[in-house]
Amino acid sequence: MSKTETAIFAGGCFWCMVQPFDEQPGIKSVISGYTGGHTVNPTYADVASHTTGHTEAVKITFDPTIISYAELVEIYWRQTDPTDAAGQFQDRGDSYRPVIFVNSPEQRAAATASKERLAASGRFDEPIVTTIEAAQPFYPAEEEHQDFYRKNLFRYQIEEMGGRQSFIQEKWRD
Repeated sequence: MSKTETAIFAGGCFWCMVQPFDEQPGIKSVISGYTGGHTVNPTYADVASHTTGHTEAVKITFDPTIISYAELVEIYWRQTDPTDAAGQFQDRGDSYRPVIFVNSPEQRAAATASKERLAASGRFDEPIVTTIEAAQPFYPAEEEHQDFYRKNLFRYQIEEMGGRQSFIQEKWRD
C-alpha cells in the first residue's frame, strides 16, 4: 500500500483547478472546497457572499512516489495569474485569491523555493503575490461542484474562456 499526501491550492474558481491535476499520474483524488476562513461548514452561497473569509480551493491527494509536491506546485503556477491578489481572471474578490496552503515545513520550503524561482525567472513583469499559508480546515464543496469539468462541460468551457486559457497560452507557451 502506497503512502499518500495532500496538497491544497487556491487559484480562482475551483471548477478550473481540478482538471489540470486530475489528469496527472499519481493523483488519487481532487476535491473542490473551501478553506482559509472563519465559518464552519460554509456553503457555496456563503463563500460567494465574501463574508466567510474562505477561498475556493482544491485538495489533492497524491502518491509522492509517483508525483512530488514540488511537481504539483509547478502545475499550480501554470493555472493561475500569480501577480493578481484580487482574484483570478474574471473571478474577483477574496474567495478567488491565489494561495498555496501548506501542510508541513517541507511543503512550505518547496513552495517558497518555487515561488522564488518563478519571481527570478522574469516571466512576469509584476511581482508574484500568491501567498503561502498554513493549511486550515478544508470543507468539501457541494456535490454539484465536484468534477465540474466532467459534469457540465459547456459551463466549464465558458469559465475557462474567461481569460484563463488565453493567459496560460501567452505566459506558458514554452
